[in-house]
Amino acid sequence: MKIIVAGGSGFIGTHLSRELLDRGHDVTVLSRSPDEDDLPEGVSTATGDVSAYDSIESAVAGHDAVVNLVALSPLFEPEGGNEMHDEVHRHGTENLVNAAEAGGVSRFVQLSALGADPNGDTAYIRAKGRAEDHVTESDLEWVIFRPSVVFGEGGEFVYFTKRLKKMFAPGVPIYPLPGGGKTRFQPIWVGDLVPLLADSIDEDEHVGQTYEIGGPETLTLREITELVYDAEGKSISIVPLPMAMAGIGLSVLGAVPGFPMGKDQYRSLRFDNTTADNDVSAFDVDPGELTRFSTYLQG
Repeated sequence: MKIIVAGGSGFIGTHLSRELLDRGHDVTVLSRSPDEDDLPEGVSTATGDVSAYDSIESAVAGHDAVVNLVALSPLFEPEGGNEMHDEVHRHGTENLVNAAEAGGVSRFVQLSALGADPNGDTAYIRAKGRAEDHVTESDLEWVIFRPSVVFGEGGEFVYFTKRLKKMFAPGVPIYPLPGGGKTRFQPIWVGDLVPLLADSIDEDEHVGQTYEIGGPETLTLREITELVYDAEGKSISIVPLPMAMAGIGLSVLGAVPGFPMGKDQYRSLRFDNTTADNDVSAFDVDPGELTRFSTYLQG
């Protein structure tokens, strides 16, 4: 099968491209600046920007499936402001869907996010929800994944916990976590996620389904932070930072050029990032057999 992976040069994309190659597929990575040296041997590359339809139309045409992994981080404010979420996630998905329909593509796999909602609380969640609407209203054989945070080699989740420390308490062993770190996550290892994405291309039974995907355990941001520092043999004292105070601080600092977080990122820490029912079971996977975050950190 001929598969084009939009955003295939990123964290999840490089892992997925390797998985698809191992399954015998022909894989093309679509990126604004693909570098073959950073990609698995055997993939083809195409240059294009999903926010510019003319740059991707010919690249998408003639493939059997499109996987849309193009994404801006929800953890940090994107360069250009939060309106870039709509430009990249919503408008970019619209362009990919239109190019796929025009180019004779059959299958479309969309990587969305838990909580995706056109009327959600953050620009990221709203854009992801509107992007889903473009997918489900299309004539394509679509599959949507809504994962919790994804961790693994090359990912940013572990880095995020350390960046929070540097922002709120640089140079001291005290870690003031917004809300005491009560926000819950269900981290999933990239090595457990990519086979599910590949299965959704290989198996017709997944067409028309939206899957909420998470790892084997629910962890608070406090527990995650403690695991990260324990794995490095470091001791920290976590103290609660009231959410109202964190919100004021991030709102003020978010106006400082180069500061990586703002109001939207504060809002995202106010709601959990967990599944109601972990849909990995739809792929004959036992959630309890998935890789735990602590196991990954221990190497």
